[in-house]
Amino acid sequence: MTGPKQERGHTFFPDLDTWFGREFPGLPGWRPATAAHAIPVEVSSGADGVCTLRAELPGMDPDDITITVDDNLITVSAEHREGTEDKDHSEFRYGAFRRTVRLPDTIPADDVDASYADGILTVRVPMPAQDTRTARTVRVKRALSEEEDRS
Repeated sequence: MTGPKQERGHTFFPDLDTWFGREFPGLPGWRPATAAHAIPVEVSSGADGVCTLRAELPGMDPDDITITVDDNLITVSAEHREGTEDKDHSEFRYGAFRRTVRLPDTIPADDVDASYADGILTVRVPMPAQDTRTARTVRVKRALSEEEDRS
């Protein structure tokens, strides 16, 4: 026999996730001046040997986006500045944005291609071919005999 559905108990304090939002610990919307927002990314590897990184950067100017490559790390950083006009309400994110992604191999810096359209940054990185073979044949050389070695 089932009774009436139990309601979730309410406490004097709201859930911390609700009260503080995703920024906990801290106050909603508060970030240290030096903190950078994380950039949502997706990384995929194609059969053509090209690794593609896509990053969500809505409302950015491509001139405000910087991509740096160091060994097998690729870093995307950007800054979105707030306009001077008064706003009654805004949920936009302003400030510094940064994300570093580790790729499986050293990145050839000269061949990296980046484009920005419709709020999405697309970075294409041709990755060097990896030798996945584990078995190989080793050539055996004929050693010199003692007599040949003395002459």
